[in-house]
Amino acid sequence: MCGIAGELRFDGAAVPEARLVAMRDQLVHRGPDSTGTYLARGDRMGLGFRRLRIIDLTPNAGQPMTNEDGSVQLVFNGEIYNFLDLRKGLIARGHRFRSRSDTETIVHLYEEKGADCIADLDGMFAIAIWDERSRRLLLARDRAGKKPLFYCRSDRFLAFASEIKSFFALPDMVMEPDPESVPYYFIHGYVPGPATFYKHVRQLEPGTLTIVDADGRMATRRYWQIEFPRAADVKPIPAHEAAAGVRERMARAVERRLISDVPLGAFLSGGIDSTIVVGLMSRVMAAPVKTFSIGFEGDPAYDETAYARLAAERFKTEHTEFRVLPASGDLIDTLIWHHDGPFGDSSAVPTYLVSKLARAHVTVVLTGDGGDELFAGYRRFWAAVQAERVPRIAARAGEALLSRLAARRHERHWLTDAQRFLRAARATFEERMTLLNALFFEDLRDLLRPEFAATLGPIDRLRYLAGERARMEGRSALSRLLHVNFTSYLADDLLVKVDRCTMASSLEARSPFLDRELIEYVAALPDRFKLDGMRAKAILREAFADLVPAAIDRRTKMGFGVPLGAWFRGSLRDYLRDLLLAPEARYREMLSGPFVEDLVRRHLAGRANVAPQLWSVMCFERWLQMLPDWRRGSGARELRASLAY
Repeated sequence: MCGIAGELRFDGAAVPEARLVAMRDQLVHRGPDSTGTYLARGDRMGLGFRRLRIIDLTPNAGQPMTNEDGSVQLVFNGEIYNFLDLRKGLIARGHRFRSRSDTETIVHLYEEKGADCIADLDGMFAIAIWDERSRRLLLARDRAGKKPLFYCRSDRFLAFASEIKSFFALPDMVMEPDPESVPYYFIHGYVPGPATFYKHVRQLEPGTLTIVDADGRMATRRYWQIEFPRAADVKPIPAHEAAAGVRERMARAVERRLISDVPLGAFLSGGIDSTIVVGLMSRVMAAPVKTFSIGFEGDPAYDETAYARLAAERFKTEHTEFRVLPASGDLIDTLIWHHDGPFGDSSAVPTYLVSKLARAHVTVVLTGDGGDELFAGYRRFWAAVQAERVPRIAARAGEALLSRLAARRHERHWLTDAQRFLRAARATFEERMTLLNALFFEDLRDLLRPEFAATLGPIDRLRYLAGERARMEGRSALSRLLHVNFTSYLADDLLVKVDRCTMASSLEARSPFLDRELIEYVAALPDRFKLDGMRAKAILREAFADLVPAAIDRRTKMGFGVPLGAWFRGSLRDYLRDLLLAPEARYREMLSGPFVEDLVRRHLAGRANVAPQLWSVMCFERWLQMLPDWRRGSGARELRASLAY
């Protein structure tokens, strides 16, 4: 795992090496082990690289990686899991290798196939290849979006990097917030791609590649996309055959992700997905699997460590359990820095903490991420499908009745789920699939300051669906939900969180459930194998019934989160009040001060639980406060210096 950056000039000017190094070294956390740079003939193109050594620890595997004559130069972040098979074929066809790395495989494959080589790669990756002969730059990103790749451009240059913070090192790049992104952040808790929080900065979408000519012309195409069959085209398959197919592909996915020359372990939450991953690892690894879990003091609704211990005992792992106290303001600032802006998913807190603590023991971890996305594990999938059967008049009556009951103390109370379900039942299907996972939806206009909202273009709460509707046509309700979740929440929330929070501690995370072969197989299975009544992940449970302890199979899904509601009423109470009730708070230029103040007071008084909404506003406010220092560079340097890599 690494950090990459680069710049291509269109105006005839040279890329100063100091500028390239400054971009590269904003990514020191992604690659603390070694560095590299490349300047093309005429210095109009430059590549920067920071390495986290995983496979082939020698300098031979360093980057930028080149072919024999130097005409192809590559920087690459990620892992290619089929590189050994690709390498055998390349050697048979006469290519010579000087390293054991997966990186060199990409270089030689590009020599043979050009940009078409990307479709042959099975793994997680963000890639930049400079072709000196054609004077073209190729940028590419993996299918699910596990590895990030951002770019900014003007009429004079294009710059790219693993993280947006690299662009703050460019003195002629004005890193200006994009006001149009604000409403969408508060709907989703993130800005749906390819947009970002910054004007002129975009992300390369998952499953796409872009070719940039030396004169600045860009051509982008998609080389892969998830496909669910039309409802009429779903092929029947016996349950035992489907279960065997899932098990076989999952076992291969795990085994492919065990190649490493550095210590390797796994996150173990005590849920079905991570339990399966660890169980499969334990069957093929010679030594006990190193496993890591985390729990929070004071709220059993957010503590899965008992189930993690059960799985650890079952598979005789070398288990490390961390118990932590509530987050501090310093940790919140650190998370905002690593996400390059506000991030509305508070589960970044435990992800960051367990990553930092695990890094003291291993350099690579396998995770259960993606299991819920493939096998319909989230409760909101069941809710969205079942809500179709509820008459809207009944939903409105039920919602009015529940509103009279006592406020719930945390967001995992049954009242929270019931109220959200009834609110969704009176919405259209597209609105339902959005609001079941939204922070603000019907109350978005109340949140935005009217004067600010008047400066924006029309706000379409369903805008993120625009490019996906044609590919969802004719699909079942569940397939449409899974499609949208894969292309939005997975790519823009879950995988962003995992990448930034693990790489903050120079830890590589691998996700067997996001194996291409497994994704394509499961997407084609009938709905009942994913959601059978109220039984989620039906075929996955059947496939691994002998591996998963019965207590874990029977347990209610908990999810990976933090007791925000209690924290805001306890240790973070003063921090929250000072930040959001201050008359000079910067969010007031864009958000309604009275509306936010009412959220704070109702939550603190126990009259409502709006902790996720308050978290999103709190992160937004801190970002606005930190941004001027980021632009000057001082805040970035001070924060990086405070982190132990």
